[in-house]
Amino acid sequence: MSRQADPAQKTHPHTHTYADLRHGLDVGLARTDGRMALLAQRSDQTDKDVTDLAARVAALEHARWPLPAVASLCALGALATTVWQAVGR
Repeated sequence: MSRQADPAQKTHPHTHTYADLRHGLDVGLARTDGRMALLAQRSDQTDKDVTDLAARVAALEHARWPLPAVASLCALGALATTVWQAVGR
């Protein structure tokens, strides 16, 4: 009497290995997706920071005194002091 195995219970010998490989691949892809999402978020935050910094620099450049104007004011102050001293003596 030869006994044949039930085909429903017969599995391929590498079935567990394939399942482990697939699980490892799924976990690796999930990690990669998470890291890519984190990098995208950091990139967006960096873009926002750069935009804010550019706006601050533009405001500072707009509010600063131009060097020729400062030099002219100093020269006028020196001239006024010289004239005042010359007239006063």
